[in-house]
Amino acid sequence: MTEEIEFILDSTKESMTGSIAHLEKEFLNIRAGKASPAMLGSVFVDYYGSATPLSQVSKISVPDARTITLQPFEKNMLQVIEKAIMVANIGFNPMNNGDVIIISVPALTEERRRDLAKQAKVEAEDAKVGIRNARKDANTDIKKLEKEGTSEDICKSAEEEVQNLTNTFIRKIDELLVVKEAEIMKV
Repeated sequence: MTEEIEFILDSTKESMTGSIAHLEKEFLNIRAGKASPAMLGSVFVDYYGSATPLSQVSKISVPDARTITLQPFEKNMLQVIEKAIMVANIGFNPMNNGDVIIISVPALTEERRRDLAKQAKVEAEDAKVGIRNARKDANTDIKKLEKEGTSEDICKSAEEEVQNLTNTFIRKIDELLVVKEAEIMKV
């Protein structure tokens, strides 16, 4: 195969791998009932005028499966952090004891579990769209090379290789979704 086709295949694989990595990151934000610092990954705090990730203004720890504690690096940040958690609308009600913020992670109801499973399906479908877009871009680039004089056989085998990559990554997404749904639905 030509260098151009190798480059197209490598960049397609890289793009598809990025879609999987993004999906895994999104799955971390979908909580499955067990407390985790990743649950607060989407929370940003107004730290002296700039939006700062919560993990950079406080120490986040998980003393047990149902509790998250936040120890701000500066005492005056307690109310600001509490407000940021409320504004993030992630379903938590933070409590402040003057030193630390304590978040009790509520047990998931059956209805909430179904909603989270639907959310996981939506994220998986978005990842599949990303995979398909990478396939489309690669096939477009391969067709351009064919018009520029690259052998038709080489281009056909490159398109087959792109389709094989697509199938592999779509299967991986389906596997990740099955694992996440099982984790969510487990009581």
